[in-house]
Amino acid sequence: MSVFRPGLFKDKVAIVTGGGTGIGKAITEELLTLGARVVIGSRDGDKLNTAATEMKKLGDVTPIRCNIRKEEDVKNLVEKTLEKYGKIDFLVNNGGGQFPCPAADFSLKGWNAVIETNLTGTYLMSREVYNKYFKTTENGGCIVNIIADMFRGFPMMAHTGAARAGVENLTRSLAIEWAQQGVRVNCLAPGPIFSQTASDNYAKDFAPFEIARPGIPAKRLGNPQEVSSAVCFLLSPGAQFISGATLRVDAGGSLHSKQMWHIDDHENIPPYTWNPYKSKL
Repeated sequence: MSVFRPGLFKDKVAIVTGGGTGIGKAITEELLTLGARVVIGSRDGDKLNTAATEMKKLGDVTPIRCNIRKEEDVKNLVEKTLEKYGKIDFLVNNGGGQFPCPAADFSLKGWNAVIETNLTGTYLMSREVYNKYFKTTENGGCIVNIIADMFRGFPMMAHTGAARAGVENLTRSLAIEWAQQGVRVNCLAPGPIFSQTASDNYAKDFAPFEIARPGIPAKRLGNPQEVSSAVCFLLSPGAQFISGATLRVDAGGSLHSKQMWHIDDHENIPPYTWNPYKSKL
């Protein structure tokens, strides 16, 4: 009998950071459809609660406000998950954020915000789930870290490129250190995946998805569901002998397409001024 069947994740408990919008919401919806109970975390409590209300028709979903850059928020998220469900089977580190800017122009606040969100936040979530549950159970657990196509550098996104590369290396380290506890840790690297949430995060006169589209061998953008199905594969028994790997979901773009920005494009990038009170990170 194939492992890919209805109820594949029945009675499993998952945490998905950034689980209320875009790719994270698609992951949450697919996990719910497959029978999992899902805790979604995000810094934006209003969006989180709205998303949870929408997805309750699919299954058991619990919103918990969490800024993954803050250690106390992370601890609270894990503690409340264990209080409600008594266990954690899966962790999907999807929460993140960035903004386009030439490397020479980053403010320290802007740089630190992206590093802390994408790299430190992933580490804090992984460490807390491991210490509070994975290492205490014979069943281990599974972590999937969402990164990006940063394999040839990431012009105009050097902060997130550095952070995501750090997450990939962290993934390999954790996969080795935690293997004896039955924990698998993998990365998934989406290419240009269109979601309205991601599009809205950029300036209205700036269209990075359309810039990227011509260079993709398939000549189209991906969609969040094409990421969520790959995440569910990595969480499934079908991937139980896979750990420390990176799965690229990019239609071959990382092998072929041009980088999103070139040095002669810099003048077309909208100016960015760091404002910690308006940031979506």
